[in-house]
Amino acid sequence: MKKHSNGAVLRNCSLFNKEDDEMTGEEIKSMQKEYNLQSWSKQKGLNPVPVEKGEGIYFWDCDGNRYTDMSAQLVNMNVGFGNKAINDAIKEQVDKFCYAAPSYAVEARAKLAKKIIGLMPDNMGKVFFTNAGAEANENAIKMARMYTGRFKVFSRYRSYHGSSFGAGNLTGEPRRYTLEPGIPGFVKFFDPYIYREAVPFESEEAASKYYIAKLREQILYEGPDSVAAIVIETITGSNGILIPPKGYLPGMRTLCDEFGILLICDEVMAGWGRTGKMFAFENFDIKPDMVTFAKGVTCGYVPLGGVVVSKKIAEYFDDNLLSCGLTYSGHPLACAAGVACVNYYEEVNILDHVKEVGKVLGERLEELKEAHPCVGDVRYIGLFSAVELVKDKGTKEALVPYGKDIQGTMGKIIGKLKERGFMTYSHENMILIAPPLIITKEQILEELAKLDEVLSIVDKEFI
Repeated sequence: MKKHSNGAVLRNCSLFNKEDDEMTGEEIKSMQKEYNLQSWSKQKGLNPVPVEKGEGIYFWDCDGNRYTDMSAQLVNMNVGFGNKAINDAIKEQVDKFCYAAPSYAVEARAKLAKKIIGLMPDNMGKVFFTNAGAEANENAIKMARMYTGRFKVFSRYRSYHGSSFGAGNLTGEPRRYTLEPGIPGFVKFFDPYIYREAVPFESEEAASKYYIAKLREQILYEGPDSVAAIVIETITGSNGILIPPKGYLPGMRTLCDEFGILLICDEVMAGWGRTGKMFAFENFDIKPDMVTFAKGVTCGYVPLGGVVVSKKIAEYFDDNLLSCGLTYSGHPLACAAGVACVNYYEEVNILDHVKEVGKVLGERLEELKEAHPCVGDVRYIGLFSAVELVKDKGTKEALVPYGKDIQGTMGKIIGKLKERGFMTYSHENMILIAPPLIITKEQILEELAKLDEVLSIVDKEFI
């Protein structure tokens, strides 16, 4: 143990055993702030929580304070902290060997690819492994262009597909701005965002008909023969949990088939049980041409992503060069973690659990919507949800303008949740709620009581 200058005993928070190497939480935080650049942040004034340990849906700082992970970190730790099956699989692979180049046959790599294809629709053929979701989307774009011989790629404005150059151009929301002027051939279209649509619709089906008709018109104006792919987050994630209206995705599938365009579903965030289906597109009865994934395939224990391609696309590359490659494609440690993780999903019947517990989440969110003037809308499917905050329910004026939060309003609200041990993040005027899939009904109700408290404060102080 170490003592602070005021004499108080501070807990050690270190991976090392030697006394000289032990660090307090404040020392860790200070060192990180001095030597690390933190993503998506102004560096001045950062105050990261020094994490000492985690178990299930909880983690603790170096002073023993407990926090509840209500966003599954970055919507990737689906099984929470300390999953023994994944930990043991990583250790077992370490004892064999930690790395082999992508050109070598590796048991974990082969098993995970087979398992993933087994979970996919019958039109899917092979997997190309990457290190993360952004790389998965980068390589999906490349494959689509190689396969079709076309160069244009459509994606939506309210989307996030990564921040590397290609994936960042695919992204539609403000995080793409630093990459502009961008790469030629990236075309944006609007999402089916019924809550904020100026046109009233009599039904979800009517909305879908409208959105698909407008997309078809845009394709015609761009030239169908130049469009390689349409890339969508099957369910838009950080930009608001925008769930496609009935008929929208089947309509998009039909549209792609009409013009020979590939449909690529980005399942990086929505996949791996998050919606109560193993993959979100299964909720809408479609078969994509490609699926990109990451996050929940290993739950962040080791970085891994990938692209699943149809049998037709896989066959094309039998005789044509696949001009894609990564040093760590199919990293053995990551694939070992992936096999254990996917096995765990199946062994504990995670999909039924998500449906059951997600029902409780949805019901409670609807109650919060009725109770609080600041809640304009709530959207949820499985354990994938968002609370949209407004200044006025009648006008639907957002609590903060799109792309601008000059006063740091959302940060202050997230801070009040943090004070109560409820850890999540916000984007635009939305609070994301996407806890680990192992959360119980009782834990959901306990945590949403904290959200209820904070929303009452927002009602009084922020609108």
